[in-house]
Amino acid sequence: MKYWYETLAVAGRILTELGRRQRSLIFWAIFPLSVLILNGLILAERSKTFLPTPLTLGEALEWAAPATLVGAALFFSCLGGSVATVVTEREQHTLKRLFLSPLSGVSYFLGIGLAHSAIALGQTLVVGVTAFFLGARCQGSAGLALLVIGLSIIAYVGVGFILGTQLARRTEDVNTLVAAFGVPLLILGGAFMPTSTFPKVLLDLAKYNPIYHMNEALTNIVAKGDTFAEIRGHFIFLASFAAVMIGVGWLSYRRMLQVERRL
Repeated sequence: MKYWYETLAVAGRILTELGRRQRSLIFWAIFPLSVLILNGLILAERSKTFLPTPLTLGEALEWAAPATLVGAALFFSCLGGSVATVVTEREQHTLKRLFLSPLSGVSYFLGIGLAHSAIALGQTLVVGVTAFFLGARCQGSAGLALLVIGLSIIAYVGVGFILGTQLARRTEDVNTLVAAFGVPLLILGGAFMPTSTFPKVLLDLAKYNPIYHMNEALTNIVAKGDTFAEIRGHFIFLASFAAVMIGVGWLSYRRMLQVERRL
C-alpha cells in the first residue's frame, strides 16, 4: 500500500500543477479535437470522389478518430509529456530533493506514468464523446479498443522515459527530440495519411513501426468491427513492444538516478 499511496501522491501533484495552468488543459483538449474534425471533414469530402457511396461525417470520424487518438493525443501527452516532465523535474532539482525524502524511486516512476496516463484517458474521452455525438460508433468491441489504447499509453510512456533520461538534457531539447524521432514515425505509422497510399517499400518498413500497429489495430476495431483474432498480429507486436519499452524505460530511469546522486 505504501507504493500505491506514494504513486497517487506523485501523480496528484503533477496533475494539480497542470490544473493550475488552465491554458495547458484547454490546449490539451483543443489539439486532438481540431485534428479529429479536420481529418473527418477531409475523409468525408474525399470519399465523394473515390467511393461509390460517400461516407457520412459519422462514418468518416470512425476512420479518423483512431489515427487522431494515436497520432495527435496519446503521442504528445504520453511520450512528449513524459520527456518534458523528466527533463523539467531534473532542471528544477526535484530529483535531488527526492533523495532526501522517504519517497521511493519506484513510486516516482509510476506516479509520472500514472499522471500522463490520466491525461491520455481524458483526451480519449474527449475524442470519443465528440465523435459519438457527431454520429460515429465503435463497430467492434469497446473493451478491446480500450486494451489497445492502454498498451499504446504504456509504450509511449516507456519511450518517453528512455528519451527523457538518455537524450534530453535541457527543456529546449524536448521539442527537437520529439520532432526528430516522433514526426517521421507518426507519418510512417499512418497517423497523418492512410497507409494504403504508401509505396510498397514504405509499407514494408511501416510494419516495424509500433505506431503503425497501434493505428491499424484501433482503426480495424472501431471502423471495421474486427475481432481479437483478426488484429492478433498487431496486438502481439504492440504488447511485446510495450513490455520491452516499459522495462527499458525503468532501467534508463534507474541509471539517471545513479548519475544524479553522484552530481
